[in-house]
Amino acid sequence: MAPPDNDRPGSGSSGTPGQGSSGAQGSSGGFGWLYGKDGAAEPPPPAPRGRPQPDQPEATRVMPVQPRPDGAPPPRTAPRGSSVTPGRPSPAPAPGGAAGSGGTPPPPPPPGGGGSGGSGGSGVGGWFARRLRRPRFYVRTVLLVLLLWVVYTVAVPFVTWSTSEQVAFEPDGDRPAEQDGTTYLLVGNDSRAGLTAEQRKQLSTGNPDVNLTDTIMLLHTGSGPNVLLSVPRDTEVDMPGYGTSKINSAYARGGAPLLVEVLENETGIRIDEYVQIGLGGVADVVDAVGGIEVCPVERIKDKAAGLNIKKGCQTVDGTTALAYSRSRKQSALGDLERVRRQREVVSAVGTAVLSPWTVINPVRWYRLNKAVPTFFTFGEGMSSVGAAKWALAMTRVDGTQGLTCTVPVTDGSATTWDRDRADPLFGAIADDDTDRITDDQCTPNGVRP
Repeated sequence: MAPPDNDRPGSGSSGTPGQGSSGAQGSSGGFGWLYGKDGAAEPPPPAPRGRPQPDQPEATRVMPVQPRPDGAPPPRTAPRGSSVTPGRPSPAPAPGGAAGSGGTPPPPPPPGGGGSGGSGGSGVGGWFARRLRRPRFYVRTVLLVLLLWVVYTVAVPFVTWSTSEQVAFEPDGDRPAEQDGTTYLLVGNDSRAGLTAEQRKQLSTGNPDVNLTDTIMLLHTGSGPNVLLSVPRDTEVDMPGYGTSKINSAYARGGAPLLVEVLENETGIRIDEYVQIGLGGVADVVDAVGGIEVCPVERIKDKAAGLNIKKGCQTVDGTTALAYSRSRKQSALGDLERVRRQREVVSAVGTAVLSPWTVINPVRWYRLNKAVPTFFTFGEGMSSVGAAKWALAMTRVDGTQGLTCTVPVTDGSATTWDRDRADPLFGAIADDDTDRITDDQCTPNGVRP
């Protein structure tokens, strides 16, 4: 027989403090099993050990949220360490099995094919491809090319011209005082030394023992127009130690110092620098610049000089240019016409040297400067900068930017100078006041107009 209800533990009639009817009622709601009440439900099954399922997160790891006013359920919060994004369904595994771990498909390759050699890779090819897409790459490349070109253009003359031979040219004894401006003596030596038999035949130079200066020019630069003045080779002068002789024999007898002494005594002009050109130098320089334009005023056929050229302007090579500047027997004025053609060739070479194509073309620029030390000789003390100044001055005597003259002579024989016109011309150069030179004093062949 079961005991009455009031005799059971927790009965309200037992008078036990803290246990009234309300306590029994509360115990029978869900915890009756704990008090041994009849009909109580079995205890809930224990929670499975291990990691909580994604849809049932552990209660201690879920942060409480405030209920929303509209009654919508709060978003689910993924437990710490879970790879599931809250509010998003997990991706379905790829058909046929997953390529990666956990059934997640591999990420798509980057654009461009990827890989170390592709344009979008991280290798050398990809790095270079990315550089090509940047505007700064092209700007820097252009600047680098320009810098290298400037260095090359400046360095080549300094390197090649520094190897040129230098000779003493200043005479002993009294000389004219220092003068304003700069006066260069340009000598075309007719020496065949250094030329092979084949070269002498090609250039029609003849006797290899000849050592005369058939080209003698004074180039003055200063405050006024540049002046290129030719001295006729047959001029008779007082030559110290040799009496009266033709001026072109001074070099063969006493070298550059004797020639400078004779010219300074006859003109009163102090010579500051000396430049000597061999026969082969003219041909090489002309060929290096791609030829020059000359304008013969008549047809010339000179077998001795190896020249056969028609009348009118035309482009000629080095061999023809040299023959054109040496020929004298087929012209009525002889040597006076020859010195005019020599100045024409010099001016044409200067124009070609300064043409943009000569400077821009690295091959032509190198050939031009390489020809200098082979056939050019400078006076002692001539620096590379001084040689460059001389070369630049030679480009400014083409008749439009400077004056080209022949020493005034009394007649076509060119043996005697016309002192009435020659001395004022010499004085203007010595005073560096070339603006006062008149047309009567400066003529192409030295004959009074």
